[in-house]
Amino acid sequence: MPEISEDKIKEDVMTLHQEVYEKFNYEMKYIRPPKGEYSEKTIAFTNNLGYKTVMWSFAYDDWNNNKQGREDYGKKKILDNLHNGEVMLLHATSKDNANILDYIIKEAVKQGYEFKSIENFEK
Repeated sequence: MPEISEDKIKEDVMTLHQEVYEKFNYEMKYIRPPKGEYSEKTIAFTNNLGYKTVMWSFAYDDWNNNKQGREDYGKKKILDNLHNGEVMLLHATSKDNANILDYIIKEAVKQGYEFKSIENFEK
């Protein structure tokens, strides 16, 4: 986002907002900068558009479609890095994540973790 114009940011964000609303009847309030790339300018601009920027506290290389078929690796990576207040970034393009998500959720709950909406953390 830091390298593109404010007009392009607005176009991209509003297009995404409209698509999310049409498909899920959900008004976006949050934004995660693509690739985690941001600047003070882009955060201020998206805030002015009405979005709160949310970053993740855990991610792994699940986004790489050439590195799929590593379900045990994904389970270990995720479970070894669980922590209170975690905002976990799991990419929807990962077949591994789709296959292990049920296991991860159940295992995290067994360890005493809860899953909550980001709204629960707003003040």
